[in-house]
Parts: sequence; C-alpha cells; structure tokens
Amino acid sequence: MTKIFEQDQLAIILADERRAGRTIAFANGIFDLLHVGHVRYLAAAARQADRLVVGVNSDASTRALKGAGRPVIPSAERVEILAALESVDYVVVFDEPTCDALLGRLKPDVHCKGTDYTSATVPEAATVLAYGGRIAIVGDPKDHATRDLIERIRARRPDGC
Repeated sequence: MTKIFEQDQLAIILADERRAGRTIAFANGIFDLLHVGHVRYLAAAARQADRLVVGVNSDASTRALKGAGRPVIPSAERVEILAALESVDYVVVFDEPTCDALLGRLKPDVHCKGTDYTSATVPEAATVLAYGGRIAIVGDPKDHATRDLIERIRARRPDGC
C-alpha cells in the first residue's frame, strides 16, 4: 500500500478518514538528508492525531528556499524515504515556498512545526487558525540541521567539495 499521493487524491482520502472519526496532523519540510531531528519531529507530530500527513517541498521550492545545490536528494526519493517511516501515514509534495495553500485545502486538525518555531512565528498560523485548526510545536530542540550535516560531510572530504 502506498502512502504517497497527489494533492487531489489525498483530499479525498482525508475526507474518508474524517468520516471515520479520525483526526489529522500535518507536518512539513524539505527533509533533505533525513536525520534524527526529522525522525523525532515526525514521531512527535504523529502523536498529535490519529493520522499524520507530511508535506514535502518540491525540488523547485527547495532550490528557491535553500539555493543552488539543494536539494541533495530529489523529491521522489525524499517522499519514498518518508513513506517508509512508521510514524508517517501520508506524504504529499507541494511547490510553493510555504504550505499555506495545501493546509487550506486539506485542513488538518493540527499543524505541527519543529521547535525552531514558536506559535507566533509559524508562517502558516493565520491559515490554520482561519479554518479552525490548531498549531503544535513538537520535537526535540533544534540541534540538528541538514545544512550542518552537509558541511560536516564536505569538511571530511579531502577536496572540500
């Protein structure tokens, strides 16, 4: 059974989940070079509801946000890796720099963000609150970052590339 869906398909599936009385949590990110911080964030997000949807920035939106050379892993592979995690129920890709449009469409009960945010700094807060959702700050302290991992890998290479 696949966990990876297009946005239209996922909206239908989530409507069925709601009719069955289940709640929906949503977490998002780039998830380039999956690390323990990502795993802890997603596990904590999954505890917020009955089902967890993970929104993944497309390759184009990742490049726009992070610059040349990113993502390291293409979105098709990133979503496959995320779908393999037990804590993740559904995975969907979005093209915009924020997940506002996707949140407005899927209307999850709770929008989960990592501890590098506060309720006041979540970019999509107005969207979530407008449809009656709530925001949860979840995961462990932001002690892990993909850019730091990339830098550590580069530093260990003899040519520094």
